[in-house]
Amino acid sequence: MSHRNLFRFCPRCATPLVNRDDHGKRRPTCPACGYVYYRNPAPAAGVLVHRAGKVLMVKRRLEPRAGAWCIPAGFMEYGETPRQCATRELFEETGLRARLGELFGVYAGFDDPRVRAILVLYVAQQADGTLTPGDDAIEARFFPLARPPKDIAFTSHRQALREFAPYVKRHAAASPAKPPAKPPRPARAARPRSRPA
Repeated sequence: MSHRNLFRFCPRCATPLVNRDDHGKRRPTCPACGYVYYRNPAPAAGVLVHRAGKVLMVKRRLEPRAGAWCIPAGFMEYGETPRQCATRELFEETGLRARLGELFGVYAGFDDPRVRAILVLYVAQQADGTLTPGDDAIEARFFPLARPPKDIAFTSHRQALREFAPYVKRHAAASPAKPPAKPPRPARAARPRSRPA
C-alpha cells in the first residue's frame, strides 16, 4: 500500500516530507532532520476459548465490520506483552478471566481498513467468570466449532477458526477421559469380641 497522503509534514520539525530511498524502498523522509516514516503493522492479540466442542466469539459493536463476529482480540497498548493484551481484551469484551496456555498461532491481517495487523492468538487453559459482552462487543456466545457464524469479520479470524477445530480434536484424542473413580468400599461392622467368662 502506498504511503501517499498519510504524512505530509515531519512530526518532529514540521518540514515537508519527501520520498527517498531507504535500503531499496522509497519512504517519506524529512530532508531537514532525517526522520523516516516506517509504516509498520500493528500488533494485536486474542484468546481462543473452547468448551465442550464450542468456541467463544463476540459480535462487533463498532466499525469496521460492525455486527460481524470475531475472536475476542484487540490491539496492544504501549508497554503490554501479547499475553497481557490477550487477557485484557478477553475480559473487556466477554467478562471472562483466563489463564492462558500455549501460543496457538500468528496471523497477518490484510483486510482491516484501519491498519495492517499482526494477530497473536493463545489458547485459554481455563476461563472463569460470567459471560457478559462489553467494551466494543454487543454479544458474546459459544458456537460449535463445526458450525461457526457465517459473518466473520476478518480473514485471519476465519483462518484461525479453521485451524482450531482439528487442534481441539487432536488434543481431545491425546487426553482420553479418566475412568470414573471407584466408590469407596462400605465399612464392615466390627465383630463383637467374646468376653472371657
